[in-house]
Amino acid sequence: MGEPLTMLIVALAGVAALALASVAGLRGWRGWLDLKQLELARGQVFDRAVPSAAGRIELADLKERVRKLEAIANGVDI
Repeated sequence: MGEPLTMLIVALAGVAALALASVAGLRGWRGWLDLKQLELARGQVFDRAVPSAAGRIELADLKERVRKLEAIANGVDI
């Protein structure tokens, strides 16, 4: 008779953990939405689709470094 009781306790603990994680996730989501609403109200939304010129140059430099490292890893002489 101890086995069904143990399984019930484990199942209830799992449900409680799932409920707690869901509540925590929902609170985080609501906090993120509040932050975005505050940004919209203040007009601080930045367009992330168009990076600055310095950012594009840095990205191109990083891509070139990755290309060189991949060539070295493949044994190709640059």
